[in-house]
Amino acid sequence: MKKIFYIFIITGISLLSTSCVGDLDQLPHKETTSGNIYTTAANYKSVLAKLYASYVIAGQEQGGGNPDLSSNSGYDYMRCYFNMQECGTEEIASTWLEGDNVKGLTYLSWDVNDPWVSDTYYRIYYTIALCNEFLRNAGDSQIAGFSESEQADIRHYRAEARFLRALSYYHAMDLYRNIPFVTEANPVGSYIPPRYTSAQIFDFIETELTTIENELLPVNECEYARASQAAAQALLARLYLNAEVYSGTARYTDCITYCRRVMQNGYHLEPEYAKLFNADNNLRTHEIIFSFAVDANRTTSWGATTYIICGAVSSTSEFQNPADYGVTSGWGSFRVRQELPLLFPEGDKRGMFFTEGQSMSVDIIDDQSKGYFAEKWTNLTDAGEAASNTGALGVSTDFPVFRLADVYLMFAEAVLRGGAGGSAGEAVGYINLLRERAYGNTSGNIGTGDLTLNFILDERARELYWECVRRTDLIRYGRFTDNSYLWQWKGGVKDGKGVNDKYNTYPIPASELSANPNLYNEKY
Repeated sequence: MKKIFYIFIITGISLLSTSCVGDLDQLPHKETTSGNIYTTAANYKSVLAKLYASYVIAGQEQGGGNPDLSSNSGYDYMRCYFNMQECGTEEIASTWLEGDNVKGLTYLSWDVNDPWVSDTYYRIYYTIALCNEFLRNAGDSQIAGFSESEQADIRHYRAEARFLRALSYYHAMDLYRNIPFVTEANPVGSYIPPRYTSAQIFDFIETELTTIENELLPVNECEYARASQAAAQALLARLYLNAEVYSGTARYTDCITYCRRVMQNGYHLEPEYAKLFNADNNLRTHEIIFSFAVDANRTTSWGATTYIICGAVSSTSEFQNPADYGVTSGWGSFRVRQELPLLFPEGDKRGMFFTEGQSMSVDIIDDQSKGYFAEKWTNLTDAGEAASNTGALGVSTDFPVFRLADVYLMFAEAVLRGGAGGSAGEAVGYINLLRERAYGNTSGNIGTGDLTLNFILDERARELYWECVRRTDLIRYGRFTDNSYLWQWKGGVKDGKGVNDKYNTYPIPASELSANPNLYNEKY
């Protein structure tokens, strides 16, 4: 059984159920209140556990029952975020276009009424609201009555809550850009948050992370599935890599600096790529920097990695066996569009696709036989056994949010884009470590002449597909909406076409625009 720390997920203080961001910052309408929850240090840890769990579960009961938040589909943060980052790219061909309402995401044609645009927005702000409520009750004056060791623990919890809030604000900024802003310092009740520009949110996240970096626990002292100093450093590196998109100012030197800080924590690559995405991936802390922990016995969810793993197994194929992936049945939710497998040269073992009975070309996007199924993620243990009964409990595979391989790739890209503090030779060395793992030898190694920005974009797809970075990468490269890079069904046509550049961001949902007069969408 996985040892994850959030086994005491409490109900009460953080179970907000209102619908707009202004209301999301209210005290809960429950009998249990902050006044009788924040009475022991153990309770602080239990509430902290709820903050972490909010990324992978949708409610207090199995499979999202007793939901924390009313929404269109009722799914969890991770399922929403996966769809928003992957469905519109070449990495996903969705089967349930109509049934799962992903047609808008798939064809880059969403609007302010799209259910996934709305659900993701409110899931993100629900987690932000949980963090704010925790922080309101974790100030020095509130914890003064505890012992010195308990106060020290709670200060670490406080730093973690700020990290999680920064992570959610990063997601909100990346997806929506100019967004409402609220912290624990704002009044509760009918407060209407102001609209912050993407540059202002960027500054807030940067300040938060640099402030708490040393308040978080060092890697070697941090409990699994909790945010360490390296998690904050990795988020800062990702923030700086995309800084020009968010703030208008390039920060590649800072990206290199924080990549180095992550690397100085003693991480090294896991020798077997596939083991990073199986049900024992909680054992890969030598490469995985921070994960969303998923345990079928503790966090039963039909979203998170259950959605990814069951969704990548056919529900109709006579050739594919669900047991080979540790699942009881396949959902057939999605395959990949042909551009992704074409990126993998022969010998690159990261290209893990089920092809029997499948065409590579996605001639009909909602036909399960069109497009390969990705085999990267499984619910198998290292021993090759199913980790859980997915028909009743979901999977037990964690989602790596940050891992060392991404840090190597960020470092190399930042060097190529002109950042100081690293060399092309050093970058090639890191890339070749990834490729030696991928090929099992040095046959795929590159030289400095091969290290180009186009190569890095393709290598990021080969290494990081289905890890919720592709949309962000394509936008950073200016290729998400225009005609410079086409994939099947981009823009709703088989051969792909460019779309309006407004689709580089998602709109603030119509329901939120009605609730908060400070908000507006420039292009929708």
